[in-house]
Amino acid sequence: MFEFFSDPRNLERMTPAILRFEFLAPPPAVVLAGTILDYRIRLYGVPVHWRTRIESVEPPHRFIDVQEKGPYALWRHTHSFRDLGGGKTEMSDRVEYAMPLGALGKLAHRLFVAKSLAQIFAYRESEMARMFTDGGSQ
Repeated sequence: MFEFFSDPRNLERMTPAILRFEFLAPPPAVVLAGTILDYRIRLYGVPVHWRTRIESVEPPHRFIDVQEKGPYALWRHTHSFRDLGGGKTEMSDRVEYAMPLGALGKLAHRLFVAKSLAQIFAYRESEMARMFTDGGSQ
Protein backbone atom coordinates (compact mmCIF):
# COMPACT_ATOMS: atom_id res chain seq x y z
CA MET A 1 0.00 0.00 0.00
CA PHE A 2 2.90 2.37 0.72
CA GLU A 3 4.02 2.03 -2.90
CA PHE A 4 0.56 2.99 -4.18
CA PHE A 5 0.35 6.13 -2.03
CA SER A 6 3.94 7.20 -2.57
CA ASP A 7 3.28 7.31 -6.32
CA PRO A 8 1.72 10.77 -6.81
CA ARG A 9 0.21 9.68 -10.12
CA ASN A 10 -2.41 7.87 -8.00
CA LEU A 11 -3.48 11.07 -6.25
CA GLU A 12 -6.15 11.83 -8.85
CA ARG A 13 -7.77 8.41 -8.23
CA MET A 14 -8.06 9.24 -4.53
CA THR A 15 -9.56 12.72 -5.06
CA PRO A 16 -13.30 13.31 -5.61
CA ALA A 17 -14.09 14.29 -9.21
CA ILE A 18 -15.85 17.47 -8.04
CA LEU A 19 -12.42 18.90 -7.15
CA ARG A 20 -11.26 18.45 -10.78
CA PHE A 21 -7.72 17.57 -9.70
CA GLU A 22 -5.01 18.11 -12.32
CA PHE A 23 -1.22 18.18 -12.17
CA LEU A 24 0.37 21.31 -13.61
CA ALA A 25 3.55 19.38 -14.43
CA PRO A 26 4.03 15.63 -14.79
CA PRO A 27 4.76 14.14 -11.36
CA PRO A 28 7.54 11.65 -10.66
CA ALA A 29 6.71 7.96 -10.23
CA VAL A 30 7.84 8.00 -6.59
CA VAL A 31 8.09 10.78 -4.05
CA LEU A 32 11.34 11.52 -2.27
CA ALA A 33 12.07 14.06 0.45
CA GLY A 34 12.08 17.44 -1.27
CA THR A 35 9.80 16.43 -4.17
CA ILE A 36 7.58 19.33 -5.27
CA LEU A 37 4.11 18.61 -6.68
CA ASP A 38 2.17 21.40 -8.40
CA TYR A 39 -1.48 20.84 -9.10
CA ARG A 40 -4.78 22.62 -9.43
CA ILE A 41 -8.07 21.78 -7.78
CA ARG A 42 -11.41 23.55 -7.75
CA LEU A 43 -12.76 24.55 -4.35
CA TYR A 44 -16.41 25.55 -4.61
CA GLY A 45 -15.83 26.08 -8.33
CA VAL A 46 -12.82 28.37 -7.85
CA PRO A 47 -9.50 27.15 -9.33
CA VAL A 48 -6.76 26.93 -6.70
CA HIS A 49 -3.07 26.31 -7.37
CA TRP A 50 -1.67 24.01 -4.69
CA ARG A 51 2.03 23.28 -4.28
CA THR A 52 3.06 20.42 -2.02
CA ARG A 53 6.57 19.61 -0.85
CA ILE A 54 7.34 16.14 0.43
CA GLU A 55 8.92 16.83 3.79
CA SER A 56 10.02 13.31 4.65
CA VAL A 57 9.74 9.75 3.37
CA GLU A 58 10.27 6.71 5.62
CA PRO A 59 9.37 3.61 3.58
CA PRO A 60 7.32 1.59 4.24
CA HIS A 61 6.00 3.41 7.33
CA ARG A 62 5.16 7.01 6.47
CA PHE A 63 5.62 10.09 4.40
CA ILE A 64 4.69 13.67 5.10
CA ASP A 65 3.63 16.39 2.69
CA VAL A 66 3.34 20.08 3.48
CA GLN A 67 1.61 22.85 1.59
CA GLU A 68 3.96 25.47 0.18
CA LYS A 69 1.20 27.27 -1.70
CA GLY A 70 -2.53 26.75 -1.40
CA PRO A 71 -5.73 27.59 0.41
CA TYR A 72 -4.60 27.00 4.00
CA ALA A 73 -2.39 29.00 6.34
CA LEU A 74 -0.89 25.63 7.34
CA TRP A 75 -1.28 22.12 5.92
CA ARG A 76 0.85 19.19 7.07
CA HIS A 77 -0.37 15.73 6.08
CA THR A 78 1.15 12.55 7.51
CA HIS A 79 0.36 9.29 5.71
CA SER A 80 1.15 6.32 7.99
CA PHE A 81 1.15 2.62 7.17
CA ARG A 82 1.24 -0.35 9.56
CA ASP A 83 1.72 -3.94 8.48
CA LEU A 84 -1.03 -6.07 10.01
CA GLY A 85 0.34 -9.34 8.62
CA GLY A 86 -1.35 -11.64 6.14
CA GLY A 87 -0.90 -9.12 3.32
CA LYS A 88 -2.99 -6.49 5.13
CA THR A 89 -1.92 -2.92 5.85
CA GLU A 90 -3.55 -0.27 7.98
CA MET A 91 -3.29 3.23 6.51
CA SER A 92 -4.04 6.39 8.46
CA ASP A 93 -4.00 10.09 7.70
CA ARG A 94 -3.19 12.84 10.14
CA VAL A 95 -3.72 16.37 8.92
CA GLU A 96 -2.64 19.44 10.81
CA TYR A 97 -4.10 22.54 9.23
CA ALA A 98 -5.02 26.13 9.96
CA MET A 99 -7.37 28.43 8.15
CA PRO A 100 -6.23 31.79 6.77
CA LEU A 101 -8.07 35.09 7.23
CA GLY A 102 -8.52 35.06 11.02
CA ALA A 103 -12.16 35.24 12.14
CA LEU A 104 -13.44 34.96 8.55
CA GLY A 105 -11.44 31.74 8.09
CA LYS A 106 -12.80 30.35 11.36
CA LEU A 107 -16.35 31.09 10.21
CA ALA A 108 -15.72 29.45 6.81
CA HIS A 109 -14.32 26.41 8.63
CA ARG A 110 -17.45 26.08 10.74
CA LEU A 111 -19.84 26.68 7.85
CA PHE A 112 -18.35 24.44 5.17
CA VAL A 113 -14.61 23.65 5.21
CA ALA A 114 -14.75 21.06 8.03
CA LYS A 115 -17.62 19.26 6.31
CA SER A 116 -15.86 19.35 2.93
CA LEU A 117 -12.65 17.91 4.37
CA ALA A 118 -14.62 15.14 6.08
CA GLN A 119 -16.30 14.32 2.75
CA ILE A 120 -12.97 14.27 0.88
CA PHE A 121 -11.39 11.86 3.36
CA ALA A 122 -14.55 9.71 3.45
CA TYR A 123 -14.33 9.46 -0.34
CA ARG A 124 -10.69 8.49 -0.06
CA GLU A 125 -11.54 5.79 2.50
CA SER A 126 -14.29 4.35 0.30
CA GLU A 127 -11.98 4.31 -2.73
CA MET A 128 -9.29 2.52 -0.70
CA ALA A 129 -11.81 -0.07 0.42
CA ARG A 130 -12.96 -0.57 -3.16
CA MET A 131 -9.42 -0.85 -4.57
CA PHE A 132 -7.73 -2.84 -1.83
CA THR A 133 -10.33 -5.42 -0.85
CA ASP A 134 -10.55 -8.87 -2.44
CA GLY A 135 -11.63 -8.47 -6.03
CA GLY A 136 -10.50 -4.83 -6.21
CA SER A 137 -7.80 -3.71 -8.57
CA GLN A 138 -5.19 -1.02 -8.27
